Amino acid sequence: MTSGRGLHGPADLHLHSTYSDGTETPADVMRSVHSAGLRTVALTDHDTTAGWAEAAPAAVSLGMTLLPGMELSAQHGWRSVHLLAYLFDPEDAALLAETTRIREDRMGRAERIVANIGRDYDLTWDDVLAQTTEDATVGRPHIADALVARGIVADRSAAFATVLHPRQGYYESHYAPDPVAAVDLVVAAGGVPIIAHPTPAGRDRMMPVPVLEELIAHGLAGFEIDHRENTEAGKKVLRDLARRHDLIVTGSSDYHGAGKPNRPGENTTSEEMVARIIERAHGSAPVSP
Repeated sequence: MTSGRGLHGPADLHLHSTYSDGTETPADVMRSVHSAGLRTVALTDHDTTAGWAEAAPAAVSLGMTLLPGMELSAQHGWRSVHLLAYLFDPEDAALLAETTRIREDRMGRAERIVANIGRDYDLTWDDVLAQTTEDATVGRPHIADALVARGIVADRSAAFATVLHPRQGYYESHYAPDPVAAVDLVVAAGGVPIIAHPTPAGRDRMMPVPVLEELIAHGLAGFEIDHRENTEAGKKVLRDLARRHDLIVTGSSDYHGAGKPNRPGENTTSEEMVARIIERAHGSAPVSP
């Protein structure tokens, strides 16, 4: 493959494949976003780069530019924080060690959840494994798919609203680093860290501004502001913060294939902001024809 800096209009920088909780292979994700009219994209599977090798040639064959990326899990108190990381070195030892630890703990956590559910429903670990691909980061969406396959719920949304909702008592926590440590890891690997959907409604609301200021001091590059889960009030706070610190502002679909209603290109990132990500990175390069 060859690297390049050719940009082609607005970009969608948050896409998931079967290597995490999407329902399409990396190549199929590239075809889907191409059909939606996008020409600059990023594959950002949870805590893994396993899909890069398949996504890159598929993107090139379609005349697209790919920014290899990842969505790194982090935890701030009770908040689940997702850090989009772009153009880092996939062989960086410290980052590899951390993502391996996260994935292994995710697997153990998923097994514990399935054991809990199995006390009340006809669901086994083999049912969940049947919904995954080799090297996939296994998580609750795969359990949801297994519940659907067993006819226990109608779809993923129903699974998360019922059986997988924390109030049902089957929930288990999993390991994830503190956001400061996560930002430090991405920056040290030459990547560009941007917080995904940073201001959702409900319990997982935005981290306090002083915490965000600390992350910026450690090298946080920006926020994914245009995302369907962000509240309007939160967007305003983050845009003001981004202006004060001259941060990168992105917009993305968070596409998961059939796993979520999100559609490619429903939110996008400007060429200017993509160029800033590329200029800031030194861990790896975009891939283009």
